[in-house]
Amino acid sequence: MSQLEDIQAEYEKFPEELESVIISTVNAQAIPNASYAPFVIDDSKNIYIYVSGLSTHTKNLYDNPHVSVLFIEDEAKSNLIFARRRLSFDCTANLIERETDKWNQIVEQFQGRFGQIIEVLRGLSDFRIFQLTPSEGRFVVGFGAAYHISGDNLNQVVQITGDANKKQE
Repeated sequence: MSQLEDIQAEYEKFPEELESVIISTVNAQAIPNASYAPFVIDDSKNIYIYVSGLSTHTKNLYDNPHVSVLFIEDEAKSNLIFARRRLSFDCTANLIERETDKWNQIVEQFQGRFGQIIEVLRGLSDFRIFQLTPSEGRFVVGFGAAYHISGDNLNQVVQITGDANKKQE
């Protein structure tokens, strides 16, 4: 395998190592909010979050569907705190309507991953599922090892070189 193929494989597996994602939203007045949510992800790299309608980030998603997500390596597992592995995506959020086939399918994925707590959440009418659809991303595996993520199904990984605006094919 080439180095780029190794990075591609690491990128594909990285979100599976984590159970929650950091989400960054903004409200109608453009005031940012950082939070987190447990997630499930599908084969097209859509990220689903199951969140309370009472939370700030949920209110923000209704006001502004643009959201940034960050998957980041656990500090305790990192060899160097300044170079934690991380994957970020720029996304657009869409509400999945309750009790639709898609909603039920996603809830089943949450239950399979997180267990009985989902039965409790399923009964709470304020909880919502949002689909976060990524448009592009960045995968950082260390110093000088940053990769732009783009393409159909977000499957194109291109190393970012010295100039932040230049990418190496």
